[in-house]
Amino acid sequence: MSSQPLDFECPRCARPASQATYGPCADCRHQLRARFEGDGRQVEVARYEPKMNVVPNQVATKD
Repeated sequence: MSSQPLDFECPRCARPASQATYGPCADCRHQLRARFEGDGRQVEVARYEPKMNVVPNQVATKD
């Protein structure tokens, strides 16, 4: 991959941009981050309990 910046139009605002990869310009990236920024949160997950659908061996239960 070349380290030289690419010259293209920003796909979001159509202004000229020069970056290493194709995508929104720096201004558009900052606007998108500000608009869609979310708060992190801790999610409580129930402890995994394996399903007991195994039938005991008939030889082991024989009297």
